Amino acid sequence: MEETPEQEKDILFVTLAKDGAVTLYADEEWAIERGADPSQLHMVEVPRDLYSKGNIQELREYVASYLENQQGQSPQN
Repeated sequence: MEETPEQEKDILFVTLAKDGAVTLYADEEWAIERGADPSQLHMVEVPRDLYSKGNIQELREYVASYLENQQGQSPQN
């Protein structure tokens, strides 16, 4: 799915496990209620079309790819 700058976005909060698995949350409060460590949450903007029409696997793949790209662009601690 190609992304354009003016495309509307929705936000997901995400945790990334060491094995690469992602867990998706609709908001930060819900993630914390479910036991997510707030310091490990990533906020990811998802194209609205994908958010509303995509399936969970497509969302997870998009988020995993996004996080992989972000980690490749920033220095590792």
